[in-house]
Amino acid sequence: MSERFPTASYRDIVKIAKKLNFCFCRQAQGSHEIWRRDNDGAQTTIPNHGKKAVKRKTLKAILNDFKITHKEFIKLKQSK
Repeated sequence: MSERFPTASYRDIVKIAKKLNFCFCRQAQGSHEIWRRDNDGAQTTIPNHGKKAVKRKTLKAILNDFKITHKEFIKLKQSK
């Protein structure tokens, strides 16, 4: 049985980004932020739309940039 693809808010994604050694790089257009990991140069754009859930397609792209699966994301989200 496969786990459902997760939903996440901006705050959830930022917490995971920090756990994965990403740091805020700069403000992009509108309410979007560029986050970067220095050790391998990976970067992603995270939309900051408050408490509203990020669209699944956008979250999938962010997870690809993080180089993790949705199952790993769920585990990181549940860990403290």
